[in-house]
Amino acid sequence: MVLRIPRDYVIYSFSKRHTARFTAAPGDTVVFETLDALGGQVVDEAATLESLDWSRVNPATGPLYVEGARPGDTLLVEIEEIRVSDRAFIITALGAGALPDKSIRPSVKVLRVVEGKVIFGNIEIDSRPMVGVLGVAPEEDELPTGTSGFHGGNMDVAQLTAGTKVYLPVFAEGALLALGDLHVVQADGEICVAAAETSGEVRVRVGLIKGKRPRYPVVEAGDRYLVIAFGKDLDEAAYRASEEAVSVLMRAHSLGFEEAYMLSSLVVDLRVNQVVDPMKGIRAEIPKRYAKLEHFLYHSA
Repeated sequence: MVLRIPRDYVIYSFSKRHTARFTAAPGDTVVFETLDALGGQVVDEAATLESLDWSRVNPATGPLYVEGARPGDTLLVEIEEIRVSDRAFIITALGAGALPDKSIRPSVKVLRVVEGKVIFGNIEIDSRPMVGVLGVAPEEDELPTGTSGFHGGNMDVAQLTAGTKVYLPVFAEGALLALGDLHVVQADGEICVAAAETSGEVRVRVGLIKGKRPRYPVVEAGDRYLVIAFGKDLDEAAYRASEEAVSVLMRAHSLGFEEAYMLSSLVVDLRVNQVVDPMKGIRAEIPKRYAKLEHFLYHSA
């Protein structure tokens, strides 16, 4: 049996206070139907950003209560399939993006999606559907779906595609999983503040690891583990990602800090997720030959 959560059930913040209307057990498959990042308000290129209801930005479908999930556990979310619309859009806005000082004309560009290609004028771009927002209730009282943190949230990691696994720390009973903000394609950085924004649905399988959890969200993608860190600026995000990567290498190889610090310069890649959200995103990529999943998980106090 597959549980389906309609796109009518959305939240605009991650919080322990939300009531979950849907429940799944570890091992269950769940399909999340999603709205686009602007809540379906952009119909065509005549849409003006001034006319939008910004309280409806970044809707996340859910939350889902996962049976048996308790604070201190790890929620596993295996992304099995992402289906996106044949239509997407991208926007520019004053004071937003990587170049907020530029005097620009706020605008909307509608994009067609045809046979695995995003049509941008006369340019074709290979589509690579991904999930922008994926998270659980945080330890704090409440966080908007437009930002990221230890709970996941608006991570905007281009590697959150079909076939990846996401490991999230659990802070609330049932975890309270929600996701949304699908992109047909996004490059690292998400420079202009948006990607190819679209609606669609995501099929996932949920699982649990009891009694231990990661410090940060961890993504298993191909031959690598990715530590998804965040910060008020890229320096803070890079510090957090680097600190955790060194800690993982210390545990994996029984090294002191100095040796693990040196090893990180040789085998860990720091890459930018996005530079445009309230919390900037950096990931530390560690090849699986240098660390196992167990080295990212810590026993609960």
